[in-house]
Amino acid sequence: MTKPPILLFAAGLGTRMGDLTRDRPKSLVMVGGRPLIEHALALVDKNLIGRCVVNTHYKGDMLRTHLTGWDIQFSDESDQLLETGGGLRNALPLLQANPVCTLNTDAVWRGANPIASLLDAWKPNMEALLLTVPKSRAIGHMGRGDFILDANGKMTRGEGEVYTGLQIIRTDDLANISETAFSMNVLWNRIAERGGLFGTSYSGLWCDVGQPESIALAENMLEKSDV
Repeated sequence: MTKPPILLFAAGLGTRMGDLTRDRPKSLVMVGGRPLIEHALALVDKNLIGRCVVNTHYKGDMLRTHLTGWDIQFSDESDQLLETGGGLRNALPLLQANPVCTLNTDAVWRGANPIASLLDAWKPNMEALLLTVPKSRAIGHMGRGDFILDANGKMTRGEGEVYTGLQIIRTDDLANISETAFSMNVLWNRIAERGGLFGTSYSGLWCDVGQPESIALAENMLEKSDV
């Protein structure tokens, strides 16, 4: 497979972060001495990934300024927040490939490069492959789990593993969705109906940095030496 492009989702409002996002986008919240967006970019190995696109909405100018000099293109959502599915469709002219990777920027990782793990598990019969993690290795995550994986990696909804926010996905069906702003769930549901939704489990640790108290959990995880 040709190196896929990646879209980093950085357009969210970050309302659960409270005062920390009063003067900055969530992707510029500091964790372990550097902003979340840089933790995400550290995973984007050019040996694995082609072009890199970041979408922006809330305080997008601050993010663009911070990333001056990086080999990045920006997908502008300043007029309307498009959610994850709409944001991906909006970025397709910049991504210029199919399939594509997408990565949420409000998490940090400890262990093997998750993008490498994802691409190693990708097979041509898949329409979407999501990287998941067992709940025991999902630090700071308050949910009950998102998907159940069968022996072949095919996924159904249920209180099983947690979706980490990293996937590789074919984008053909985006043209058939009528909404302008919509969740990635709309695309996943279409793919699941055709039996093309798969998952693979990450072997390391993952921390959801969605609220202020998660920052200390993330920093403690990053300091671990036993992964």
